[in-house]
Amino acid sequence: MKRAILALSLVLSVSLVGCGGGGGGGSSTAVNPAPTQPVAIQPVAIQPGLSANPSFVDSACVDGLAANFPCANVDLQSVLAVLPGQSANDIWGWTDITSGSEYALIGLTDQTAFVDVTDSLNPVFVGFLPNDSNSPASSARDIKILGDFAFIVSESSQFGLQVFNLTRLRNVSAMPFSFSPDAHYSQFSSAHNIAVNEESGFAFVVGSDSCGGGAHMIDLADPLNPVFAGCDRSDGYTHDSQCVIYLGSDIDYLTQEICFNSNEDSLTIVNVSDKSAPELLSRTEYQNTGYTHQGWLTEDQAFFLLNDELDELDFGLNRRTLVFDVSDLENPVLASTYVANSAAIDHNLYISGDHVFQANYLAGLSILRLGNLSLGELLEVGHFDTQPGSDSSDFDGLWSVYPFFPSGLIIASDISAGLFLLRPDLDAVPRCNDSLDNDGDSFVDFPDDNDCDSPEDTSEGG
Repeated sequence: MKRAILALSLVLSVSLVGCGGGGGGGSSTAVNPAPTQPVAIQPVAIQPGLSANPSFVDSACVDGLAANFPCANVDLQSVLAVLPGQSANDIWGWTDITSGSEYALIGLTDQTAFVDVTDSLNPVFVGFLPNDSNSPASSARDIKILGDFAFIVSESSQFGLQVFNLTRLRNVSAMPFSFSPDAHYSQFSSAHNIAVNEESGFAFVVGSDSCGGGAHMIDLADPLNPVFAGCDRSDGYTHDSQCVIYLGSDIDYLTQEICFNSNEDSLTIVNVSDKSAPELLSRTEYQNTGYTHQGWLTEDQAFFLLNDELDELDFGLNRRTLVFDVSDLENPVLASTYVANSAAIDHNLYISGDHVFQANYLAGLSILRLGNLSLGELLEVGHFDTQPGSDSSDFDGLWSVYPFFPSGLIIASDISAGLFLLRPDLDAVPRCNDSLDNDGDSFVDFPDDNDCDSPEDTSEGG
């Protein structure tokens, strides 16, 4: 049913995440998918998909605007526009530990573009990795990294898994350069998403045409020679996933490899420590389910924040952030729900420190500060609207965001507008008058919070 709904939405919209078939049921036995013939990697004559010159540069957020973009506590550094015939989709980042340089890896219609964003006012379009000659264009691809290697999947047929050595970006003379992949894995054809656990060295390809749409697990011990490790068929199609070495409060699963899956109509938690026999730990549904799309763990692994992509359209709701208490992996509980003042559709979110960075299609970037999540304490402390003029429930605007650079730079991908480089001021809203319980004492702000001793205090520990 979800596949039919989303197929119709795709026809009617600019771009929509390629969501696959329904959840529930199936065997947990890992079966090696039928091997496919290796796909010849033939270079193709594809043109660069991004502008090489920024269209906006160095616009501070003043009186609610940066250039002509609505904002709060987020400055615009620069924008690289997508060129005609292209659209942007997912985005990730890589920090070169040798040089300290930071790079944006942004998915486009028929390529992945690599942009040096170290100087955020002067981004450099270094090069791009195109589809090979067997793979048509697609509106969806996904990129993750392990060390110095990028791993790329796409909903394009015959795409498989591209492996790219990111150190090749260091010394490029003619830019933007058209690269070829360093390796290719072809035991599946198309896929919607890939998760990489950088602690374990395994990749989890989800929404593919193998493993029943569940996780197709790959050992990346040798990045240039990926090895099939097993299938997770425990709950059918998985749309997105975060897999971690678990260090939370559920002592039964300490140090196990656990995947937190967004499975179309549920949050599904699976123990994948044994790749030959994944163990379904729980499957949790919730009210007004449109499409369980994506989510991310808090850094203490106590809560999982989840977005639903179709509840705005299906139920006329404003966008929601669903907060699940996952301290008991076998019995997650919907602890609270944050509801925004906007009907724009939420898409991808990530958590860095005590802030949530949300990409919300036509509403753009929203930055929320975490408080006591069991009480639903989330406070918007910043936003940046990449599509001024509309916050409607439509599939255009901001697809995703990457908030993990050491420099604090935020990179974000807008479907029709391109790559945005943003600089937030996360301390612009003082912590001692932000309406959150900043020190966990069950009181909100001055005079009750222990770390807010006087009205003049502007941060914890004052």
